[in-house]
Amino acid sequence: MKKLLMIPGPTPVVDSIREQMGRDTVAFGDPGFVADFKQVIQDLKNMWSCDGEVFVVAGSGTLAMEMALANTVTKGEKFLLVSNGFFGDRFIEIAERKGIDLTVLQAEWGDTVTPQQVDDVLKQGGFKAVAVTQVDTSTGVLAPVHEIGQVVKQYEDVIYIVDGVCSVAGEPVNLKDDQIDVLFTGSQKAFGVSPGLMMLWANQRSLQRRQAMGQIPEYYCDYHKWLPIMQDTAKYFATPPINLIWALQESIRLIKEETLNQRYQRHQDNAFAMQQAFEAMGFQVLAKKECRAHTLSNLLYPEGVDDAEFRTKLAQEGVQAAGGVGQYAGKMLRIGHMGNADRHTLIATLAALERTMKHFRPDHELGQALTAFLKARS
Repeated sequence: MKKLLMIPGPTPVVDSIREQMGRDTVAFGDPGFVADFKQVIQDLKNMWSCDGEVFVVAGSGTLAMEMALANTVTKGEKFLLVSNGFFGDRFIEIAERKGIDLTVLQAEWGDTVTPQQVDDVLKQGGFKAVAVTQVDTSTGVLAPVHEIGQVVKQYEDVIYIVDGVCSVAGEPVNLKDDQIDVLFTGSQKAFGVSPGLMMLWANQRSLQRRQAMGQIPEYYCDYHKWLPIMQDTAKYFATPPINLIWALQESIRLIKEETLNQRYQRHQDNAFAMQQAFEAMGFQVLAKKECRAHTLSNLLYPEGVDDAEFRTKLAQEGVQAAGGVGQYAGKMLRIGHMGNADRHTLIATLAALERTMKHFRPDHELGQALTAFLKARS
């Protein structure tokens, strides 16, 4: 039986993107591929208003986190991490390994750090960078990156880094509008491409900071190793994942066809409808209503429902979902609803969830969730 992939990433890959993965691979110097790669980079720069460079590199979102920090802050310098969950905390170990002077602002899970809290810390002075995760998949919280950007721009020497792994192409974000210096994401989330690519946008301020740092210890994730390739895709540093770049090109084509604004609205509408449906089934959404993400939902089980048993039964009903992490391991169900997942996929997911809930709670009335979804999306 075919299973719907409804975890917070990888997300469903549509046929036209998957077909690009199946093309005959060519040499990385093939003129057609060189032109395609160049177009991908230019589109990404234009669509997210980057006045510097976009790095499209083989690797995961975690590599992009390290790339962002390695090219911005060096040993002994002050770095403020704004963390709204488990994956934001990953910056902690990266910073500690580099000997960076780290300050952490952490929100209670389900809530978000406020711009005022960020301002209060930055007033202490001496910080070189601030990093915030726009959507943390451990909590389903959406951080106020625009408002934080308005705070950070008041501090001339502070570089603003946004982890957009679970947000770019699903949540509104823009380097120019949001005062962002470094933004990064992965191919497998809201872009709807298979895992394996990281994309990092670095504006001119970020590139200037890297230039001022001189030689850094990192090799593979050094901006200076990749800048010549991004500026001339016929050049070589490390072998590009050719078919993944073609798949990303197709994803970008689909996004442009839909338009970013309509894509953002679709994610918001679907998220609201899905969360109405989840609550109709007896789940509780962890994130507060004022800061809920639109790319996934993190759901606390009704009393007496076992996580492992529920997800096993759900898989038998045709849907793969994720469990909780950190303090919510065994207590939470995480459902992705981003990228190119359409209404048919979401309705099928809810139907499988209802059948599964009926198995564990015989008093559950089938159709409640589907009705709530359809009313919200009518």
